[in-house]
Amino acid sequence: MQKRITVYLGLGSNCGDRKGYIEKAIALLGQLDGVDVINSASIIETSALADSSQDSYLNCVVEIKTSLRPGALLEKTSAIEDELGRVRGQKWAPRTIDLDILLFGDEIIKADKLTIPHSQMHLRTFVLSGLCELDSELIHPLLGEKVSVLKERLNGGDFYIRGDEPKLISICGMIGCGKTTLTENLAKVTGAAALYEPYDKNPFLSKVYAGNDDLALDSELFFLISRANQLSKESLKAGSVYVSDYIYDKEPIFASKLLDADQLELQSQIYPLIAAKTVLPVVVVYLKDSADNCLERIHQRHRPYEQQIKLSFLESLGADYGKLIRSWKVCPVIEVDKSGFDCTNISDITKLAETLKYYIGYENF
Repeated sequence: MQKRITVYLGLGSNCGDRKGYIEKAIALLGQLDGVDVINSASIIETSALADSSQDSYLNCVVEIKTSLRPGALLEKTSAIEDELGRVRGQKWAPRTIDLDILLFGDEIIKADKLTIPHSQMHLRTFVLSGLCELDSELIHPLLGEKVSVLKERLNGGDFYIRGDEPKLISICGMIGCGKTTLTENLAKVTGAAALYEPYDKNPFLSKVYAGNDDLALDSELFFLISRANQLSKESLKAGSVYVSDYIYDKEPIFASKLLDADQLELQSQIYPLIAAKTVLPVVVVYLKDSADNCLERIHQRHRPYEQQIKLSFLESLGADYGKLIRSWKVCPVIEVDKSGFDCTNISDITKLAETLKYYIGYENF
C-alpha cells in the first residue's frame, strides 16, 4: 500500500460564481484516484494583489491526503483548472479557479513547473489563516516556523514580491536596542548596502538633548530631510538590497515627544509631503528589548548627546514603537526578541538573513 501524504492546497476564484467554482473544484478533487479530501477551511474574500481594478477573490485552503507524487498531483489539479474554464497565459489575470499546492508533507521541491512550499505563501494572510484553521502547528519546511507565527508577521495584510522595486529592509526599535550593530553585521553577511542615520551630522541634536527646546524642530527637520534623501526613489535602485538602521515612520513618534504644540503642528504638515517621496520597506525587523537594557547600552557607548536620556523616555518610546508595529500594514514585520538574539553573533545574524531572503525574494541574499 502506497504511503499517503498530507497535502494543503490553496484555491481561489474571482470570476463568475466564485463560491460555486471553489465548491466544484473541491468536489472534483474528491473524485480523483489516490486523493481524499479531509477538510477545508473557511472561504475568505480578498482584494486582487497586483491589479486593484480586478474583482475581489474568494480563497480557501483544503487539506487532502494523497498517494500521488507532487508532479502527478499538479497534472491533476491543472486538469481541474482547465475543466472549470481557467484561461492561462497571463500572470495575475482573472481566473475562474486557481489551485496551488502549498505544502506537500515536509517536502521541498524546486522545479520548472513546481515549487513547494509555495514560494509566496508566507506573504498571504488568507493562505496562512486557512492553514491555521486546519492545523496551526504546521511548520513551514524552509522557514522553520509555525504557520501561526508567519501569520502574525503580516498583521492581516497580503503581499507579493515585486522585482521592479528596491529591496529595503528597515530595522526598528528603541534607542540602544542594537539597530546600528545589526544593520552593520547584516550588511557584512549579505553584501547588502547599509544606510545609517546621520546622528553625528545633526548640528542641533546635542543642544536639544541638553535642553534647548527651541532647536527641537530644527533637529527633527534635519532628520526628516536627510532620511528622506537616503530613502528617496531616486537614491535607491530597483532590485538592489538595502538595510537601514531606522524606519522612516518613526518620525511622528519622536516629534510628539520632542516638539511643543506649535512645532508639532508644523512638523505634522511637512512630514507626509516628504514621506511620500521615500521608498517603503519590503520587510521590517523589530528589535524588542527592555528599556533598562537599552539604557545600559546607551551609557556604555558614551555618545555625549545621549547621556541625558532617562529611563522613562525609553519606556514611553518602547510603548510607542509597540503601537506602531501593532498597526503596521505596509509590509511583513519580523519581531526579534533580544533576550535570545545577539546582534554581534554571526550565527544569529546568518539565521536572520536566511529568513529575510524569503521576504525579499532573493535566494542568494
